[in-house]
Amino acid sequence: MREGAVTLFVAGDVMLGRGVDQILPHPGDPVLREDCVTDARGYVSLAEAVNGPIPRPVDPAWPWGEALPVLERAAPDVRVINLETAVTQNGDFAPGKAVHYRMHPANLPCLAAARPDVCVLANNHVLDFGPPGLAETLDSLAQAGLTTAGAGRDADAAWRPAAVPLRTGGRVLVLSFGMPTSGIPHSWAAGPDRSGVALVDAPNATAAADLADRLRRTVRPDDIVVASVHWGPNWGYGVSRDEIRFAHALVDAGADVVHGHSSHHPRPLEIYHDRLVLYGCGDLVDDYEGIGGYSRYRDDLRLLYLVSVEPGTGRLTGLRMVPLQARRIRLEHASAEDTDWLRTVLDRCSRRDFGTRVETADDGTLTVRALRPGPAR
Repeated sequence: MREGAVTLFVAGDVMLGRGVDQILPHPGDPVLREDCVTDARGYVSLAEAVNGPIPRPVDPAWPWGEALPVLERAAPDVRVINLETAVTQNGDFAPGKAVHYRMHPANLPCLAAARPDVCVLANNHVLDFGPPGLAETLDSLAQAGLTTAGAGRDADAAWRPAAVPLRTGGRVLVLSFGMPTSGIPHSWAAGPDRSGVALVDAPNATAAADLADRLRRTVRPDDIVVASVHWGPNWGYGVSRDEIRFAHALVDAGADVVHGHSSHHPRPLEIYHDRLVLYGCGDLVDDYEGIGGYSRYRDDLRLLYLVSVEPGTGRLTGLRMVPLQARRIRLEHASAEDTDWLRTVLDRCSRRDFGTRVETADDGTLTVRALRPGPAR
């Protein structure tokens, strides 16, 4: 990382409900309405069947495991995560959904252990327990001193970016929004008098122009802008042309980092006009161990993204991706063999589609290099 750069930690899906909630000190109601699993403790049993016993209750920091020492050493200036969990004891199960996530508000020390500066909420689980559940989520996070973006009590609040001041001056501005392609129901869109999420109908030119206008009205010259978008399928490495054009339009409009999430595994990366586009960060914390059906994607392998940008310009100056593995609902360091598997997969799809190489650094982390750099923005 270049000296004097601003370092951002950006994370994919942090899903602290269901099985994760059940091993924490204050487990909530374990009842689920899924076809195959009707008790959240079943996900703990699945993880134990694969990787061994999990103590209960665990310390609130347990699910983060080795991620916390990595973050302490990296000392990022700003930390941004996608919190894909309602934080509530209230509300009814949202109808028409197969999967619902909630964590007990008393378990928020687990989230606080990672010290996020911004929790983005424009995703397909924050309203799993309806408007009452969203209201308690917003209240609980605010009372814990945790800043949010992407959901609110009306459209103005949902679309309001989070601004994190930097010690050296300037701000990191985080604009959070989601799309129905990630499973967000259209009915969850926040309105003038309706709570909900910041929702974009599709990655098209109209939406890109609207977001460009929002950024022009909000961004200051010395801001570093993170456009955090929940979009696309859970599985697969392909990126649609519409998504690519949309990501490029965000950068052209002033975004310095496109923070994409929704996929359960990392997707391709691109360097466009010296800005980083993460088309899908993959999950970071969840209870997915032992769930079959998608083993070829190795969703047990996770990445911490440490993005270094140049203050004043927002140009990408470095990226470190730290490979981790979920075991016993806790993050551990990935083996050299697993790290190389992940590097090979991401290098193949990123190089093929975007001319971006994924390489192994001397310290065993992953980094990127553009093979066909474009002009500066």
